Amino acid sequence: MTQPHDDVPADRPAGEARVLAARNGTLAVFAANGFAMASWMSRLPDVRERFDLTPGALSVLLFAISLGALVGLPIAGRVSQRLGVVRAAQLGVAVASAGLLWAATATLWAPSHLWIAPGLVAFGLGNGVWDVAQNLEGGIVEQAVGRAIMPWFHAAYSGGTVVGAFVGAGIIALGIPTVVHVVVTTLLATAFAGVAAGRFLPAGAMEEHAEGTVVRSAWTEPRTLLVGVMVLAAAFAEGTANDWMAVAFVSGHGLPAHLGVLIMGLFLTAMTLTRVLGTHVLDRYGRVPVLGALFTAAAIGSLMVCLGSLPVAIVGAAVWGCGASLGFPVGMSAASDDPSQAPARLSVVSTLGYTAFLGGPPLIGFLGDHVGVLRALLAVGAASLAALLVLPAARPEGQEAATR
Repeated sequence: MTQPHDDVPADRPAGEARVLAARNGTLAVFAANGFAMASWMSRLPDVRERFDLTPGALSVLLFAISLGALVGLPIAGRVSQRLGVVRAAQLGVAVASAGLLWAATATLWAPSHLWIAPGLVAFGLGNGVWDVAQNLEGGIVEQAVGRAIMPWFHAAYSGGTVVGAFVGAGIIALGIPTVVHVVVTTLLATAFAGVAAGRFLPAGAMEEHAEGTVVRSAWTEPRTLLVGVMVLAAAFAEGTANDWMAVAFVSGHGLPAHLGVLIMGLFLTAMTLTRVLGTHVLDRYGRVPVLGALFTAAAIGSLMVCLGSLPVAIVGAAVWGCGASLGFPVGMSAASDDPSQAPARLSVVSTLGYTAFLGGPPLIGFLGDHVGVLRALLAVGAASLAALLVLPAARPEGQEAATR
């Protein structure tokens, strides 16, 4: 069987150049994804004000993204097998972008926030395919390089969200309408990601496997399911902050909207920096000890945001960002340890992860209607501590047997 790294031997300059180009292209696709997501999320306080939404009503829009993603993620592995990782990524980008364009323009003319929901369903569906395709490519490149570099790709994603958040804060401060902001940034992200995906490496191992039984059997693998549970907890910590951090600091700590978005940017900056530095720490100490420390930090940081004074909460946002940084990318690496099984396993792990990443924030909104947004965020700490129980599943396949 031909593995992906067989196409890019390290002793050939042309192969090295191809891997480098693929790495850079993958970084760009991840960054564009984060930029597009943060551009929309930075306008949530304005959408809430425009339609006079309660936290629960705002959660209907967040659930629309979840609904689309939970359709797109389970089929993304098969789409990638059938179309190839390049076309799958470009298809996901196109569908997600069309959905965001609908949602943005609906804020201008829609009489009700429910008119935004169809666009967000399409955005979630396309983003699910986009996400699995980019993570498949990340696994392919990681196998070719032979190092734990998946956090770099997710650092690019969170770096894109940082840029999107800070650009959003500036645009909000200037009073530029939501529709202009989101339409322009979506078109930019679409063009950037579509071109960058053309640099992907071919997924040789993936193309040799039929779609049916491989995808179904991954749901029966205990290790894959446990890795998915770990990713679920990490995605809950990350996704909840992405969606509710700005709102929590506005409604819970009394900050103006643009400063709330800046705090979200602080969270994203801390997460990005930890992902950049995390590859070296993972190579030195291994997946399980590093993840144990970070999930504990996520729990502590969320408590600081929820229960602390404003200065303590601001520090807590950064601690939370560090703690939420590596669970998701390491889960993607764990699902890709065997490249031939990566499409099926990544679909399973991504589906479980995005159940929390996209479904958790609406849950926070419904809880927020009853106990307030800040108290609802205490659920993040509980989920992060629970993740400590399943961390051994993140060890590279075969390591347990080799160490016994």
